[in-house]
Amino acid sequence: MKFAAPLQSAILVRRYKRFLADIRLPDGSLQTIHCPNTGSMMNCQDPGSRVWFSESDNPKRKYSRTWEMVETVHGDRVGINTGRANALVREAIEAGNIPELAGYQVLETEVPYGEERSRIDILLRDHPAFADCYVEIKNVSLGMGDGVGVFPDAVTTRGHKHLRELMQIASSGRRAVLLFCVQHSGIARVRPADDIDPVYGSLLRQAAAAGVELLARGARLSPGEIRLIQPLPVELD
Repeated sequence: MKFAAPLQSAILVRRYKRFLADIRLPDGSLQTIHCPNTGSMMNCQDPGSRVWFSESDNPKRKYSRTWEMVETVHGDRVGINTGRANALVREAIEAGNIPELAGYQVLETEVPYGEERSRIDILLRDHPAFADCYVEIKNVSLGMGDGVGVFPDAVTTRGHKHLRELMQIASSGRRAVLLFCVQHSGIARVRPADDIDPVYGSLLRQAAAAGVELLARGARLSPGEIRLIQPLPVELD
């Protein structure tokens, strides 16, 4: 995914009210930008960190600038815009860069499904050999050191629901996939965040045992583009 224009950099002053952040530009001026992340952003919002932002020319937007990436205290780059994850995965599927999801002729997004009235991020149909494939995407931005990334970064009842829905899909004979989109240059493997949300960890293990496929893809991040480039292991032990 190439940005329309290279991202601009600044220094983070603070994040607040979940959706807002104040940054200091190179000329010393203070600006408020949109923060497109509803999670806790643990380890990704330290004041004084270098951040990168995009800029929109939409005159209807109250805040024209959007926070896209941050550099952690360990020097890793992290994509904090969770709204990018679905587009990144779709781009990778369409480019044939996720072999496990290749060969489907139809790709649909935000399709209603399930007993709990969910919407699947991506539905893949019309494969010559495999059943329809329901792909739920989760953005991973919380690094714990030593190459370990965990999900979620806060308790997620919505995530619990999605796992239950995926288990129902798997039990019906269709493919159910949970794909972790890892926008963090320091993460080499993904684990459930049992200390943060033990219910999610338990459900994730149940889902894997029930036939839900667990995939993870790591991203290369730069001010010019973000691209999913490599498979990462998902560890449940």
